Amino acid sequence: MEDYDIRMEMIFIPAKNGYIKVFVYGFNHLGTWGNAVAVFNGVSATAKGFNKKRTIVNSLAKLHRSLVKKRREK
Repeated sequence: MEDYDIRMEMIFIPAKNGYIKVFVYGFNHLGTWGNAVAVFNGVSATAKGFNKKRTIVNSLAKLHRSLVKKRREK
């Protein structure tokens, strides 16, 4: 893979306590894998898949579950 084939998209979603940052990379050609990493206040969640939109939603859902779990532990 060449360096110019690697592209990353950054999505910033405003929240009350800052921004949820979603980093999306891969998905270059039809049928290729991609990753989405969602980060908020030092907590991150990763998802891997073929469908870009579904992978982003899965990473956000995993982030939500980990934040809820972290809140319950306090």
